[in-house]
Amino acid sequence: MRHDHVHLCVIILALFLVAWTQGVDGATHHPAVMGGNDQYWQRHSQTADPVVVFDDDEQVTANRPPAPAGAASNGTVVVKTHTEYSAVARNSSSDSFAVLVHLKAPGMTDAGSAGDAQPRAPLDLVTVLDVSGSMHGQKLALLKQAMRFVIDNLGPDDRLSVVSFSSGARRVTRLVRMTDAGKALAVSAVDSLKAGGGTNIAAGLRTAARVLDERRHRNAVSSVVLLSDGQDTFTTVRRWGSEAGSNYEALVPPSFLRAGGEWSAPIHTFGFGKDHDAAAMHVIAEATGGTFSFIEKEAVIQDAFAQCIGGLLSVVVQEARIAVTSVQPGVRVVSVRSGRYESRVHEDGREATVQVGELYADEERRFLVFLAVPRAKESDGDTVLVNVVCSYRDAATGGNVSVTAEKAVVARPEDAGGAERSLEVEWERVRVQAAEDIAAARAAAEQGAHEEAVKILENRERLVAQSGNGDAVIVGLAGELREMRERVSSRERYEGSGRAYVLARMSAHAQQRANLRQQQESFEASGEAAPDEATLSYATPAMRAMLRRSRGASVEQNLRESGEEVAQSYYGVPL
Repeated sequence: MRHDHVHLCVIILALFLVAWTQGVDGATHHPAVMGGNDQYWQRHSQTADPVVVFDDDEQVTANRPPAPAGAASNGTVVVKTHTEYSAVARNSSSDSFAVLVHLKAPGMTDAGSAGDAQPRAPLDLVTVLDVSGSMHGQKLALLKQAMRFVIDNLGPDDRLSVVSFSSGARRVTRLVRMTDAGKALAVSAVDSLKAGGGTNIAAGLRTAARVLDERRHRNAVSSVVLLSDGQDTFTTVRRWGSEAGSNYEALVPPSFLRAGGEWSAPIHTFGFGKDHDAAAMHVIAEATGGTFSFIEKEAVIQDAFAQCIGGLLSVVVQEARIAVTSVQPGVRVVSVRSGRYESRVHEDGREATVQVGELYADEERRFLVFLAVPRAKESDGDTVLVNVVCSYRDAATGGNVSVTAEKAVVARPEDAGGAERSLEVEWERVRVQAAEDIAAARAAAEQGAHEEAVKILENRERLVAQSGNGDAVIVGLAGELREMRERVSSRERYEGSGRAYVLARMSAHAQQRANLRQQQESFEASGEAAPDEATLSYATPAMRAMLRRSRGASVEQNLRESGEEVAQSYYGVPL
């Protein structure tokens, strides 16, 4: 009898070990990790379960057969060049002649006949959500509402994993396809979130990194959305105001850091309210190729998510790279103004490259290339400056595409006094100079020199206004500078919302990509009409469409809630 009892205990123990190894949620567990891998344990000791391997992601839909090189599902990137002047005098030379390289991604409906379903690249999305104690009440309710909107707008080929963090982090759902069943599971998981504890951003990002790194299957597009309303209180980070003396990158797992030309999933960060660590969120986004958005008004969190998702669901170009090659002897590339996009000029100046990465449908990028242009011979009619090639991978088909722009050429007359000046080049120069002054004003404000910060922005606002002649882009940029000037004018204003607002605009200009902006108040205060939102924020048609959908859903939600309140007061019972 005793022997049977022991035998039964052994069987139960064996079954328990098998179940634990496979994991209750389908993930694989590795007991050996607990013993021999000290580095692994140290790296993941703050996550909810350091021994679970997240290889239980739902299988993606069957991949289409590989597309032939040069194929594109919805048109190709349009590449254009604009020279600063149409002509340079034959006996003149220049050490900084500007050429604008302009890219525009194809739209979602450029190919196929009318009514054809347009293929798009499916998305693997990980949302990393702050559920610390400060998120209780209305904040958490608004976050859940925003997440339900995101879930509702993902397609059946897209996959979503929800990660939450407070004092620690946990994967709430595995990476699951957004079929009807998957959406129901995701909504249930989001509705179950409760607020409490501290803020451990690093643990949340480590968990997200593992979801992506350990998945068995991959969709064409991957991205992370991080939302937090506080500061990480569990990771040792130097906070010296300026990022130059901080180590905020300690919050970012190594697999997210772009290095050696490799592409990683971007982290789009959202600072919720006025108590979040804007500098940390900015660094996290900047280090991974994402954008930082400042959600000043809690009620617009859904709009912020919507605009971001609108872009992620319209990725048409991946791994884009620009190569600029000088054509004629003596023409050399001196420098490239590319914002946060990695650029490199070869030592001999004969070639330069810009790593662009992903583009959303209809999204545009502009880069200023400065050239040394020598004198021309009397026999020279034109000088061919540079050849520009954009190579990339079509996100929907996987095909490799290469597009060559028309060569940038300038005439070389004896007298170039009547040469036409390019407005496109001038406007981009204005934007780049404004972005530089925004960064300079931010640096001054961090040092407490608020009067200097205001003066920098005031001077730039005046110069921008003088260059615009009423152009909508210039009017919008001038209004943006005016808004910043108000927000950096004192330490109280800067600490309250100025730092976050300025960093969000720096992020948008550096990436030339839309993030949520809340500038209407400054125009109302000045009595001016606010320019079109898309003009100000780099927003694409797909992003604007998703933003409109979000606002429509919010109106419906408000009407439904108002109707319920009226009915409840009439009937005396909740509906």
